[in-house]
Amino acid sequence: MANPRIAYAFPEDRSVCQPHPDGAIMVHLVINVENWSLDQPMPRTLITPPHGKETVPDVPNFSWADYGMRAGLPRMLNAIAQRELPASTSCNASVIDAYPRAAEAMLRHGWEFIGHGMHQKSINHAGAEADIIEQTLDKIAAFTGMRPRGWLSPGLRETFDTPDILAAAGVDYVCDWVVDDLPNWMQVKTGALMQMPYNLELNDSIIYAIEKHASNEFLLRLQRTLSLFERESQIQPRVLALGLHPHLMGVPHRFGYFEEMLDLLIAHPRVVFLNGSAIADWYAAQFPAPGSQTEKAH
Repeated sequence: MANPRIAYAFPEDRSVCQPHPDGAIMVHLVINVENWSLDQPMPRTLITPPHGKETVPDVPNFSWADYGMRAGLPRMLNAIAQRELPASTSCNASVIDAYPRAAEAMLRHGWEFIGHGMHQKSINHAGAEADIIEQTLDKIAAFTGMRPRGWLSPGLRETFDTPDILAAAGVDYVCDWVVDDLPNWMQVKTGALMQMPYNLELNDSIIYAIEKHASNEFLLRLQRTLSLFERESQIQPRVLALGLHPHLMGVPHRFGYFEEMLDLLIAHPRVVFLNGSAIADWYAAQFPAPGSQTEKAH
């Protein structure tokens, strides 16, 4: 197969999924909360260095992300809480120590914590991969009281072994494989791992930091996506994941559009907001993991 982890199929080749009882369009808010280390090169830059020579510390680009943690994240927390919506945080485990107020606020608001590495650094270059994954899961479990069920790699970067390591570590779903609008079971050596729909096209990092669009672009894309999913969800449910970052979506000139996006989705009769685990449970109840006792019973 072109994709060795997920079997290829047209949408009409898949068994029909019964929609979630509260809505056929399942919206997953994923807020990426990250710790950019001041003593390391920045994961992404807004301001290029003079003469093209990278500097450490990179104060302006570090401050770009740090602003999001100080000002952007509180805005997003409040907007989501005021609307009583569930959300997930794809959270670097080191955020717990570096930004304790932020970690405590997300926990208090009931956000699901998804593993996102220790720091905002590609897992390919962060050290022994299995150790980093285990340390991340353990750190979040000790803080939240619950071992993370989901994973999103920093920058969505993996090695060839990452899905096998995640499955062996007991992770239920991974958001790195942005291949479908419904979950899929992945090929792993042991255990089971679900591919959870995530989005690059509906992701503020792509829209604003990379493609550098105007502030209303995310709202426009969401409107068009919702229009198509309204039609398609008559046949098959859809997962509509929004990838968000406090230093991008939480800045003043974009924040009003973020609130419009939430209100647009709330007003739609076919939309339900769910966190990652709720979507995983909905899918697994209909299509149990390959080789599981539940699948054999089906």
